[in-house]
Amino acid sequence: MTPARRNLVLATCCLSLLVVSMDITIVNVALPAIRRDLGASLSGLQWVVDAYTIVLASFLMLGGATADRLGRRRVFQWGMGLFMLGSLLCSLAGSIGWLIAARVIQAVGGSMLNPVAMSIVVHTFPAPADRARAIGIWGAVAGISMALGPVTGGVLTHGFGWQAVFWVNLPIGALTMWLMARYVPESRAPKPRRPDPVGQLLLLTGLASLTYALIEGPRSGGLQAGGAALLAVAAFATLLVYEPRQQEPLLDLRFFHSLPFSSATLIAVSMFASMGAFLFLGSIYLQEERGFSAPVAGLCLMPMALAVMVLSPISGRMVAARGARPSLLISGTMLTLSALMLTQLAAETPLPLLLVAFGLFGCGFGMVNAPVTYAAVSGMPRAQAGLAAAVASTSRQVGVSLGVALAGSLVGSLHTPRHAVSSGFTEATHTVWWILTGCGVLIFGLGLLSTGARGHASAQRVAHLLEEPQ
Repeated sequence: MTPARRNLVLATCCLSLLVVSMDITIVNVALPAIRRDLGASLSGLQWVVDAYTIVLASFLMLGGATADRLGRRRVFQWGMGLFMLGSLLCSLAGSIGWLIAARVIQAVGGSMLNPVAMSIVVHTFPAPADRARAIGIWGAVAGISMALGPVTGGVLTHGFGWQAVFWVNLPIGALTMWLMARYVPESRAPKPRRPDPVGQLLLLTGLASLTYALIEGPRSGGLQAGGAALLAVAAFATLLVYEPRQQEPLLDLRFFHSLPFSSATLIAVSMFASMGAFLFLGSIYLQEERGFSAPVAGLCLMPMALAVMVLSPISGRMVAARGARPSLLISGTMLTLSALMLTQLAAETPLPLLLVAFGLFGCGFGMVNAPVTYAAVSGMPRAQAGLAAAVASTSRQVGVSLGVALAGSLVGSLHTPRHAVSSGFTEATHTVWWILTGCGVLIFGLGLLSTGARGHASAQRVAHLLEEPQ
């Protein structure tokens, strides 16, 4: 390929990342409108977000393995078609149950997009320097797309109704499918991985059970929540025992012997859990506690979005030039400062102070995507890069699911309709902000630990292990 053709392939893959990642956050500002229109409870709103992220997280690695076997371009186009169908069904949903079901269809399609697109990018840029630049751009787009979601969602919800947040996927998806068919060559893995249905089932069961325990626990009582939590523990424990015994497991646990890879996974879960909780609670706070309209709430989140849009590309260049450490340390510091400010959140918090806290959060989030992706795939053999990137993407979706579930559970008992909102809702969020403060400290510490000599040595040992014949 010529350099121009490679860049066009990268742009096409980034378009799919844009639409799938933006759909995680674009719906948040529309949640109050969905609640009013469909009569949804707080737990129903949590499932609107988490049904998408749980299914997306559970099937990302299966989507990548299927593309390696059947053809990356073909599976990508199937996934985009299914994603567009799910988006259309979401816009036509007449009840919260149908909306959640349509979100599941969306997620199944989305699981065939991002890992496949990353695999295409890795194989399109074989030179290490070019690949690092491409991964930096990819990480920047991931951050920008999630930042654009709330702002875009506020404008579309106010102007056309909450259904419009799903309509926007249709033209972008159609353009991506056309570019993929015209400019991206078909490719397959020389030796595709075999499917692992047992591992797939265990992963889905564990994630769904854990999320159910967090969301429905406060409402359904201790018995159901305890049973769901035990099922989650059993599923994950079985997964840890079962996967190492497989020749080609769904989740290769040897990856986690690499300190940079393990740290990238924990950092992704921590930061994206923070993002999920921040957007979920922030949207409800701005619209129901402060009484702002959807577009005004979106504008209040603009400092966060602008910080992510400005810093994501800068972080990508920093990672290519200096490695992951500077970006991770800045990210952890900014998240910690933002969360500390929000621990003092009140119904009458001055708007300028609120905007500063939102901007600092955007700085932390904008700096994290590129180093997480880089740490996950750097040092891995090319044949394993797609699977490693899929695990990193799975960690992001798991983080969002846990963040939304935990945040809603902690404040759910005090959530009431707008005309009866009490100050207790804002006070209840303080626990969540303290948890986010701990996430910021964890990111800072892992950034220091994983980017030193010990981290590099462990990555080299794992790369050598993975290259050995099975």
